[in-house]
Amino acid sequence: MKFNKNVLAIDCKQEIERICGFIRQQMQSMKREGAVVGLSGGIDSALIAALCVEALGKDKVFGLILPEKESSPVSREFAEKHASKLDIQTEIVDITSTLKAFGSYKKRDEVIKQILPEYNVNYKIKIVLPPDLLSRDAFNFFKLITEDEEGNRKSIRLKKKTANGIVAATNTKQRIRMLHLYYFAEEKNYFVCGTTNKSETMQGFFVKYGDGGVDIEPIAHLYKMQVFQLAEYTGVIKEIIERAPSPDTYSLPVDDEEFFFRMPLDTLDLLLYAWENKISLVDICAVMELTEEQVKRAFRDFTAKSDASRHARKMPPSLKADNSKY
Repeated sequence: MKFNKNVLAIDCKQEIERICGFIRQQMQSMKREGAVVGLSGGIDSALIAALCVEALGKDKVFGLILPEKESSPVSREFAEKHASKLDIQTEIVDITSTLKAFGSYKKRDEVIKQILPEYNVNYKIKIVLPPDLLSRDAFNFFKLITEDEEGNRKSIRLKKKTANGIVAATNTKQRIRMLHLYYFAEEKNYFVCGTTNKSETMQGFFVKYGDGGVDIEPIAHLYKMQVFQLAEYTGVIKEIIERAPSPDTYSLPVDDEEFFFRMPLDTLDLLLYAWENKISLVDICAVMELTEEQVKRAFRDFTAKSDASRHARKMPPSLKADNSKY
């Protein structure tokens, strides 16, 4: 197909049939009896829950809602509303106490206090990357945004060690959630259904052994904008469809664009498609009304993120047996 702005349009009915067949086949091959889905209040997990219901029936789908003290309240509200519409069994497990026991908040806060001594538990925070990648070059250095009790904000560029400390502590949220998902999956003899899409998978926007540690990934071949197409087709509630996608792991609101992608999702997906399929710069620029430098800048970012996360998309390296010794 010639590259154009509608190149990511899909036949929703046909794609749903294909995905549902995949889900059923995987369940049978694993000898499981149903699916566990972590419902985040976001569009990916909402779509996965709807697809699992379509594939397996509502009685074989279990939704797990896993808030913590820094989650947005609407995440739980939207997750519950969508689960109610699907009429699936759900359970809510607040993971705050588990995170406290591990020291997730304490470890993160100790790192922040090293660069902002006045910081305390009443502050709200988030970390973001430089915005608007297509307009200017900027390395992927995180900035910490803090907000005190009076609403005053500060922005601090993070050194690598500090950013690593904050990210390491925060990523325990996804890993603790996966711990709960597998508990219920094994108790019920269900499989854990992943929710990562292609736009995220290609660039490593997931946590290894967190949201990336699942049994199957039914939408990892779909770009984010294709997820939106299927979500509308399957009747995902409008509150979720209209909500800006977010990792929802910080006390200040942060969306996927400012936290990771650095450009609007519709632009991102077209550029990712062009990058993956080696579309010529001339065609990309003509269709998207971008300059060659803008496209090259995006492609450099894609390559850097893909290379840095390559290990997360593969099984751990291992040695083959040296049969000469046996």
